[in-house]
Amino acid sequence: MGLRLKFNLVLLVVFLAGFAVTGYVSRSLLDRHARAQVLGEARLVLEAALAIRSYTVERVRPHLIGQLDRQFLPQTVPAFAATETLNELRKKYPNYAYKEATLNPTNLRDRPADWEADLIHNFRNHATDTEVSGQRDTPVGPLLYIAHPIRIESPACLQCHSTPDVAPPSMLRIYGSANGFGWNLNEVVGAQVVSVPMSVPLENAAQAFRTFMISLAAVFVMVFVVLNLLLSWLIIQPVSRMSAAADKISTGDFDQPEFAEAGSDEVAVLASSFNRMRRSLEKAMQMIDG
Repeated sequence: MGLRLKFNLVLLVVFLAGFAVTGYVSRSLLDRHARAQVLGEARLVLEAALAIRSYTVERVRPHLIGQLDRQFLPQTVPAFAATETLNELRKKYPNYAYKEATLNPTNLRDRPADWEADLIHNFRNHATDTEVSGQRDTPVGPLLYIAHPIRIESPACLQCHSTPDVAPPSMLRIYGSANGFGWNLNEVVGAQVVSVPMSVPLENAAQAFRTFMISLAAVFVMVFVVLNLLLSWLIIQPVSRMSAAADKISTGDFDQPEFAEAGSDEVAVLASSFNRMRRSLEKAMQMIDG
């Protein structure tokens, strides 16, 4: 096995090992970054929903509360305002789904799916939990979700949700008296849930991974070619010339020119040693012939 082949085999083994480790680490980092990015954006949507709810309670509801006896305006309900506003946002950003899932909702569109009901029960059973996030498989691919509990913290909410007899008649005319009642102060009645398909960020991570690995492979090919050229120029060719000259000198052919001894690297030292050995052998042969 020649020196070049040994060198290339070792280089290839080292590269493949490094390529595999780098691929595993980089893919893991990219996937975690994609997940963290999606969670950060989902939290931003939740904060936007909270801001809308606060604005509705503080700025909108006080101006319209006097009309509840004559006409119920869903726009005065914080949950309705947040849901409708973020539904408008979904027209431009359809990947983000927002829902105020409620176990016993006034508006039946807020009824939770089974997995959303599990989130609500988790918040009810663990009062200290303020956020739950996770990933679930769906027919359209993995879906990342983040949820915050909906807790009744203001007695004003019970005006519409304690019992039907104290609820505004205008609200009963729209939603009826069968749903959305029986809530209690400090009770978790639902969860704000933002759901985001993971297919897009995972595909972006996969594209970045492919680009990185292809670039890494291209760099290796260039390094491989350059190292082989340097190996041939600095080592293989000088050693091959020395080997050919040694073969001829061993048969008594001393007409071979000496090698240049410029430099102080190992090949130059070898050339100097070879020249000294050649001169010594030539003198010894002349003494024998004399």
